[in-house]
Amino acid sequence: MATELEELVGFLSSPSPTVAKAAVDIVRGLTGSEDGLQSLANYAKILLPSLARLLAGKKEVSEPAAEALVNLSQNSGLAAKMVEMGMINAAMYILYKPDSSIGRLLAMLLVNLTQLDVGVASLLQTGEEKMQGLYVLKLVRSFCRSSDEAREDPFEHVGSVLVNISKQEAGRKLLLDPRRGLLKQIIRQFDSSSPLRRKGVSGTIRNCCFEAESQLQNLLLISEFLWPALLLPVAGNKIYSEQDRSKMPLELGSALSIEREPVDDPEIRVQALEAIYLISLQEAGLRAFWSVNGPRIIQVGYEDEEDPKVMGAYEQLGSMLINSSGTEEPTTETSN
Repeated sequence: MATELEELVGFLSSPSPTVAKAAVDIVRGLTGSEDGLQSLANYAKILLPSLARLLAGKKEVSEPAAEALVNLSQNSGLAAKMVEMGMINAAMYILYKPDSSIGRLLAMLLVNLTQLDVGVASLLQTGEEKMQGLYVLKLVRSFCRSSDEAREDPFEHVGSVLVNISKQEAGRKLLLDPRRGLLKQIIRQFDSSSPLRRKGVSGTIRNCCFEAESQLQNLLLISEFLWPALLLPVAGNKIYSEQDRSKMPLELGSALSIEREPVDDPEIRVQALEAIYLISLQEAGLRAFWSVNGPRIIQVGYEDEEDPKVMGAYEQLGSMLINSSGTEEPTTETSN
């Protein structure tokens, strides 16, 4: 005899819209608790395909189905099953349907699925020579075109997806490919008003800088955008002297000639400093850093830093600069 939960999961495939709607609402509610997730996991073989089918339905069923899948995908075992059954392909297909109303939830689902190596491989379309990188190209384009000023930003979470794929070498190489110009597009979102977007951008840049040894030339090709994205978050909020600014590129110097809102998120500041460190480990990267008066910015930014983790990142970079070129340690001298 079928259990109540087994019957409930079966109702998700009911031809009656009313019955399917009632069932998916209950399932969504169950996924909101750890006990509910564990109970539903026993029926994953039937549950996951049934919820996936509902994603293509009207909003009254597609939205609770997507919310349930987002909750279920927090379980790594269930997330792996979703990837295996082609959930990333399904999510990308529905995400780009003209009448899709669950884009934000689908992006959140992709974030959870790309926490897994198999999820990243699926999104990168590894092994599909003619299609490889197409999904990422579409996501980057949407991430950079959609406005974070809108009431709801459906592609805001794509920043977190980009962080996940850039944790793997294949993802970093795709983003750094100069023919595609993806990282250049992504960097332009660094001054977004959305904290989630900014964190996604900074994390993606930092991860890509792990390829600095082999991809430094491609990183420096976009230095016009890269240095402001890395240095402004760690420059503090002081107005820099004309002498300091005269040694910087115009965009960087102009930004540092006015009072600025500080970057409150310490994680972004740490990621920026780690990225600069990785670039500066390479001789050409260090020269490029000096060419924009980067060490002076690090010195001034360090003076007002209070977060211990961020201070540690400043000090790691400062020690490397001292060892590589004999520069002075950051002091408490104030910039005019």
